[in-house]
Order: sequence, then C-alpha cells, then structure tokens
Amino acid sequence: MSNILAFAETRLGKMRRAALEAVTAARQVADQTGGQVHAVLAGGPGVGEHAAALGAHGADVVLVLEHDGFTHYNPEALAATLAARLGDGYRAAFFAASAQGHDLVARTAAAMGLPYASDVTDFAVTADSCSVKHPGFTNKVIQSFSLTATPAIISLRTGAVLPKESAKAGAVEAITSAIDPASVRVKVTATEASGGAKLDLGEAPVIVSGGRGLKEAGNFKLVEDLAAAFGNAAVGATRAVTDDGWRPHSDQIGQTGRLVNPDLYIACGISGAIQHLAGMRTSKTIVAINKDREAPIFKVADYGIVGDALEILPVLTAAVRQAKGS
Repeated sequence: MSNILAFAETRLGKMRRAALEAVTAARQVADQTGGQVHAVLAGGPGVGEHAAALGAHGADVVLVLEHDGFTHYNPEALAATLAARLGDGYRAAFFAASAQGHDLVARTAAAMGLPYASDVTDFAVTADSCSVKHPGFTNKVIQSFSLTATPAIISLRTGAVLPKESAKAGAVEAITSAIDPASVRVKVTATEASGGAKLDLGEAPVIVSGGRGLKEAGNFKLVEDLAAAFGNAAVGATRAVTDDGWRPHSDQIGQTGRLVNPDLYIACGISGAIQHLAGMRTSKTIVAINKDREAPIFKVADYGIVGDALEILPVLTAAVRQAKGS
C-alpha cells in the first residue's frame, strides 16, 4: 500500500482552490490503492492554519513546512524537499497545473530524473498502472498517456477535479526543508496580486467573457454587471480586446492567455477564434451570445443566443439578480 502525495499550493499566505483539488484527486486514488494521502503545505509563519481544510478534504497527514524562507515561492528549496519526500515510496503525486505548479512539477520531476504528465484532465492510477488524458493541439484532441515510472507525477488542469470533503485524521506533522532556503540561487523577493481582490480566473466557478462584439471598452461594464450578479464570477476577455487595451492582459483567456475550466462560461460578443477556444472549450457548460448565427463559438456552445450582446446582457443580468433574490 503506497501513499499518495498532494502539493497544497498557496499564494500570499492563502491556500488556493487548486490545493483542495489536488488533495481530492489524491484521495480518490488512495481509496482505490489502500494508501494514505499526505498533503505538503509550505509557506511562511502561519501557513499551518490551513491544515484543517486539507484534512477535511481527505488528507490523512498534513506535512507542514513553515519557514520565513517560504514566505514567497521558493522553487529550488521546495522542489528539493518534494523530491526527497517522494523518494520515500510514494505511488503518485498531484500538483496544480497553475503558473506556480507548472514550474514546480517540472523542477521536482527533473530532480528525480522522472517524467511527468502536465495539464491532466482525467487519470486512473492503480497499484500497477497509471493512465492520464491531456488536451492537445489547442484542445482539438484528447491525448492518452501511460506513466510507467514510480511515483507517477501529475499536474491537474484547474477544475478537472471538483473539491470534495472526505474528512480524515488530518494529523499534522512538521517537516523541514531538504536544503537551506537561504542558499538558493533563485529568490522571489516579492509577490504582487493584480486586480486587487477580484476573483482569480483559474478558481472562478463562473466566468463571463467579452470580445470585440461589445464594440468599445466602456461596454465591458455590462459584462462586469453580469459577473457581479452571479456573485462568484470572474471577468475574462479575448486577446483582441486585451491587445486593444480594453482589459488588462491578466484577463486574457486563450492559447496565449489563461486556460480555464469553469462550471459555467458565458461568451459575450466573442466569435470563437481557435486561439480563444483553446483556453475555454473544456468548460463544463458554455453559453454563447453573438449576432452572427454562423460564429464558430456556437459549435462548442451548449446554449446559444443569437442577438446583440449589448441588448441581451442587461436582460440576463436582471434575470440572474431576480433568481438570486428568490
């Protein structure tokens, strides 16, 4: 019975939803293989307060690495610590396929001389085999892979696993870094959160996005109003919109922007260029609003509204507010 490791990602001292997704995925595998889930939680002083949430989502043991040297992301020390830990007989390890996760999983796998599967949307790990699925060629195909190395190292696309509470012991064990955090060559000296307290695109269950069909930057207020009506939604945009300066580039969704997988994606005035579809077509439910009934976005949409987004958005916002109120 080999154990499963999950890396619980944090940012600026706060645990991210991706951490709960990784723990939930590890729990699913551990329940089949009979092992335990060990969650690694690293950060500055106080980060250990998130251990209870990890235990509630299925971690048998929470390994807390609390040190001033991890107040900011410390890639070298963290990768060395995870590689040393994984060398102790784990069957698999789950990371988030986030900006930080992409960096960390590659460093950890390289330190162990092992392959890894990135941006995985589906997986099946047993005691004897590991198969994963990954969207390829801008999400036009689903590629299937088998990982024969042990441990199987996997990074999960955001939203691929729904966080699920599965309370376990959640025993807390303090661990130390495999190397001196101050001895590293790469040092992160500051982390700045863009956009204030707005909901991150990678963690939002609902995303309302706008394209050039909104005609001008000021009309994005209609998109923001709809997102606010939902209460748990983030605002996204196409590359054309961000290139024109209507929205910050941090809002861009697509092949050269953010890859998202929300429960609900509402595309407003977006034609559906391949570059944009690559970033959102795996969303659980897609609603498209466009005047052109031949727009490519309708080919991937679950629901389509043919009409002017400027006229439809206020009506949709009022309906959401009414539904929320009732």
